[in-house]
Amino acid sequence: MSNYNLGMEWAGAKKQADPLLVSIILLILGIGLVTLYSASYAYAQRAFNDSNYFISRQIKFALLGLLLFFIASRINLDLIRRVIKFIVIGTLVLCILPIFPGLGIVKNGASRWINIFGFSFQPSELAKIVLPLYLAHMFDKKQDRLHEIKGTTIPLTIMVLAFFFVVYLQNNFSTASFLFFNAMVIFFLAGVRFRFFISFAVVSLPFATIMILSREHRLHRLLNFLQPNWDPLGTGFQVRASILTIMSGGFWGKGIGQGQRKIASVPEIQSDFIFSSFAEETGFLGVTLFFVMVLFLMFRSYRAALRSDSVFLRLLLLGIATMLISQIVLNMAVVAAVVPATGVPLPFFSAGGSSLAMMLSAAGLLVNGSRQSAKMEDANV
Repeated sequence: MSNYNLGMEWAGAKKQADPLLVSIILLILGIGLVTLYSASYAYAQRAFNDSNYFISRQIKFALLGLLLFFIASRINLDLIRRVIKFIVIGTLVLCILPIFPGLGIVKNGASRWINIFGFSFQPSELAKIVLPLYLAHMFDKKQDRLHEIKGTTIPLTIMVLAFFFVVYLQNNFSTASFLFFNAMVIFFLAGVRFRFFISFAVVSLPFATIMILSREHRLHRLLNFLQPNWDPLGTGFQVRASILTIMSGGFWGKGIGQGQRKIASVPEIQSDFIFSSFAEETGFLGVTLFFVMVLFLMFRSYRAALRSDSVFLRLLLLGIATMLISQIVLNMAVVAAVVPATGVPLPFFSAGGSSLAMMLSAAGLLVNGSRQSAKMEDANV
């Protein structure tokens, strides 16, 4: 494990950030803001009598997110490691607060938000960053005791399950499962024995089944995925409308701002189904170019991770990059009806200040890590 640096200096002040990584992040953000405005202005005018309602809020959080992006890209990661336990406990407490009546903000039957300075904040979005940080830190500390079940694997699994259950209690099974999946990716990359995953899968499968079947909307989503014509005007309406919207884009697309089906065909299109609006207006060509950008983001991030000699930095970059990429892929899979519908937003695109600010913070950590990896490589030359 690398020694702690007690100074307050910025990380890698003498090493330039990866310009290609920074550029692709800002490019995706810019495309996301344009797509959000195009997708949301008609609904915003009808619902709030203000066509700029969603984009104006998103720009405010984008500015906050860019500030967090800069801080995360420059801060000394050793300083974060010194206080990571307090950060984890604080994040867990924040995730618990929405569960209590009067503290949580209820939307569509789910209590996932809390009020901070007049803005709603979703603590589970913060957990997407904090949990990889914590796991990377702990696996780095316990490299020599990696295969000690009682001393390493079980305590870390308990922490992961704690986050899973508090987010699940917010009626947010999708995000809880997403947190758990990405945590298990870090477990695997850290070198935890494969038999742990087999044993855990066998034990957890019955509980996961009960969780899915215990809520009517989850069961309906599963049934609609298995049988698309089961409830075409109810649970399946949004997904079917999304597919038709994507198909209407053709090869070239209808042009930015020229989409028609986004106006009323897809409910809440500015949120989790915003990619269908992007596909309608940019077509197959635009979707292909977006995939290329995502692949490039993944390549630059994984490249920086694999160049690092630090276990902590390698696991952190792999964990954060996997979280971002898997969320993008999962959202697109839902919109295209490849997997059952979930409530996972599209990073940098979907309306939602908490998600945007936290995803930009995560991107800042990727840039920070890429700078550190470059410093290590230079030192070894």
